[in-house]
Amino acid sequence: MELHEVVRRRHMVRSFAPTPIADDVLTRVLTAATRAPAAGNTSAVDLVVLRGAAETSRYWDATLAPEKRPGFRWPGLLDAPVLVVPCVRPEAYVERYGEPDKARTGLGAGQDRWAVPYWHVDGGMATMLVLLAAADEGLGALFFGIFDHEPAVRVAFGIPADVQPLGTIALGHPAGDDEPGRSAARARRPLEEVIHHGSW
Repeated sequence: MELHEVVRRRHMVRSFAPTPIADDVLTRVLTAATRAPAAGNTSAVDLVVLRGAAETSRYWDATLAPEKRPGFRWPGLLDAPVLVVPCVRPEAYVERYGEPDKARTGLGAGQDRWAVPYWHVDGGMATMLVLLAAADEGLGALFFGIFDHEPAVRVAFGIPADVQPLGTIALGHPAGDDEPGRSAARARRPLEEVIHHGSW
């Protein structure tokens, strides 16, 4: 697909068929994340990949109690055959910017020196590449937050204390009965409001 077509077609899918994703397709989608820009070429985005019912069930057991599932708005989300938890290592950025070629920035002194936490920026770009690669492969994808379930996800999948999960990406073949999220009806801002030529 042409890039503009991929961007246009990408949307959040909340209902999946349980059909597995072929190995080569999943590899291409995940590899896209490694092509994301990274401040200082830090390369500190990791992906926890859960594939198949045995692994994805452990995720849902940690985040959505069985007694809450009958009333869950998007039951088709639980059928996604792959879940990916993108994670970042903030301290890796501090260490990288403490190296001789970056030390002059002062960012190696600690995470609090970063006005913009670039580990979140880089993790977001890697996540977006996964979403776009999924659309290019004809797959559906959804990024959603972990929020107060983060401690349970950490325990369930052994995520180290110095690694921060950013959320979860569900991947799979769309089921075709997708109900849009509550925010889908919000109109996008017109281009002339978004782009500021020359100054604000």
